Formats: sequence, C-alpha cells, structure tokens
Amino acid sequence: MRIIKKYPNRRLYDTEKSSYITLAEVHKIIKSGKEFKVVDADSGEDITRSILVQIIIDQENGETPIFTTDMLTKFIRFYDDAAQNLFGEFLEKNMQMFTEQQKKFQDQMLGGIIDNPVTRIVQETTERNLMFWQDMQQKFLDIATAGIRNPVPPVEEDEPKSKKKRK
Repeated sequence: MRIIKKYPNRRLYDTEKSSYITLAEVHKIIKSGKEFKVVDADSGEDITRSILVQIIIDQENGETPIFTTDMLTKFIRFYDDAAQNLFGEFLEKNMQMFTEQQKKFQDQMLGGIIDNPVTRIVQETTERNLMFWQDMQQKFLDIATAGIRNPVPPVEEDEPKSKKKRK
C-alpha cells in the first residue's frame, strides 16, 4: 500500500516516490486504481478520508460537478437523521452496482462484441436497471426527506375545560 504523509505545512509527501506531491497527483493515484493511505506525519493518524473530501471539493468546484445544490442539501440533512446509516449503505450499494455495470460494459467494448444481438440485449437490460435504480433512489430520497419538506402541522389542543362548562 502506498503511504502518503501530510505535514503541518499542508504538503503531501509520497513515500514511494520520495517526493512531495499535489492533490492532483493523489487524484491520479486514485484513478490508476492503486491502494494508498494518507497519514498525518506527526501523529500517524489515518487522514485519507479528509484528503478524499478535499479532492471531491476540487472536482465539484470545476466545470462539471456531479452533485446539484439540491442533492448536497439532502445529503447534509441526512447527517443528523435517524436514517443516516441506511442512507450511507444505500449509496454504497448503488455505487457498487454502477461500478460493476460500468466494468461489464467496458469489458464488452474491449472484447469487440458490442455490435452483436446478445450484447445489445445486455446493454438494454443494463440501461433499464440503471433507470430503475435511479428511480428507486429518488423515491427513497423523497420518502426519507418527506418529514423535512412537509412537517406535520401541530395538533390543536381542545378548548380549556373552563370554556366548555360555560357553553
């Protein structure tokens, strides 16, 4: 596993290359599929997640962000919601499925069988499955955020007993 150390001056040191690297270079390591870990140089604490979040922020500030403002708002709402664990698992499973389908499609492309009838059927099935999962994800988000968007109005209390007696 490739170890990258982060120093207090915010510089990243790649122990494999014995040189300092940038976040863009860490992004290249990720895209290449290599396993890596970022540790705080002083404490040895694993800070990989914070570096990954920084890379996502850089990507989202670019020309073609993935997340809409509405989607990011919903993500933030889930952080304090009882469904937080369920939501995290849901996203994880969707990413896994998407990655597997993308890999199958790439394998078909590399195999040169993309123009055969069986491949077209598989591709159409994959596209239908993807649409199904997107629809299911949207429904899940709608259900999970229903209480946030449409809070239940407070129940009005009965009139005080003293007023009832006068009537």
